[in-house]
Amino acid sequence: MRTHLLLRVLIAVALPASLTAQSPAASRLDFSGLLFGAFSYRTNPEAQNANKFDLERVYLNFRMPVADRLSIRVTPDISPQQSGVGYVIRTKYAFMQYDRPANAAGYSGFVRAGALQTVTIEHQETFWPRWMGTVGAERFGYFSSADVGVGAQLNFPKKKGELYAVWTNGNGYANPETDRFKSYAARLTLTPFASGKHGLLTTLTFSPWLDVNQGASKFVQGGTGQVGPVGDGLAKNRYGVWAGIKDPRLVLAAGFSQRIDGTESGANTAASPRRVTDVTGRLVTGLVIVRPMQFADSASTSPLSILLRYDAITPNADVSQSNHLFEGSLIFDLVKSKRAQVAFDYQETLGTSPAATIAPDKRFQVRLVTNF
Repeated sequence: MRTHLLLRVLIAVALPASLTAQSPAASRLDFSGLLFGAFSYRTNPEAQNANKFDLERVYLNFRMPVADRLSIRVTPDISPQQSGVGYVIRTKYAFMQYDRPANAAGYSGFVRAGALQTVTIEHQETFWPRWMGTVGAERFGYFSSADVGVGAQLNFPKKKGELYAVWTNGNGYANPETDRFKSYAARLTLTPFASGKHGLLTTLTFSPWLDVNQGASKFVQGGTGQVGPVGDGLAKNRYGVWAGIKDPRLVLAAGFSQRIDGTESGANTAASPRRVTDVTGRLVTGLVIVRPMQFADSASTSPLSILLRYDAITPNADVSQSNHLFEGSLIFDLVKSKRAQVAFDYQETLGTSPAATIAPDKRFQVRLVTNF
């Protein structure tokens, strides 16, 4: 009896110890998050005096090693209220990642699978603060910031840049796959002065990117009276370039994006044949974020930042349509760590031509964010 009791005690002590020895990293959970919202007051005649408090987003990041070089990340996304539903929790990122350490030549990288980052939006958000809104490529419907698929990144030696490529469904993380077509996308980022001593130029970044995609025809199933099902895909191609610097004192960036979308007309019948037309849209973005006191004196601890952004949007390059987004903000750090900030913001989205299609929106906002 005593022998059995002693054996049980030894097993109880030794088993957790052996599990810990086999996978010491498995217990290390890295948790962080981002929470932001705003009070908005609209001034344009179409929505005069409309105002609201809005919890715009809560991102919760869970990262954990699984084994040597293997880790997971899960990021739930708590998004704005929907009528009759309230706030919605959905998964933005949920992927497994295998890391490859640097080889003798200095190259390193990783491979991911799951719900992961698309090629350019998160990269642009390293210049633009996400809590102040979405970048133009996401805001104006070029593509989503995340999607389901596989991806890989190659990091160049001496911090000279990276090559990131993904193969995804192409519908975005908020939508299920609906057709057989996939998105093939890549971004090349070059930082030529990263390892030198060139002041602001140390952070100079140049990033061309490309997303080749297709969508199914609305006649893919055919139908009564039609000449038959249409298996050909419609173009959903995007490409562009992003460049900028991101020093603690000054962020200065600009980007150009172009989209080509296939559109269908006709009824796919003998009397009304199906016709495909490609529509080309363009987006030009410029932004600056400056800490004026710190820029003038590097020892300054002033909490003030000034943000300016301008987007020029052309939904159809063949039609006289143009719209713009302008935003100007005064941002104050609420704590020295900059983990909590408040912004006093003016924003307008307006058509700048008679044929403009964008809904006018002028608003003042008070925005709050905390990183944790």
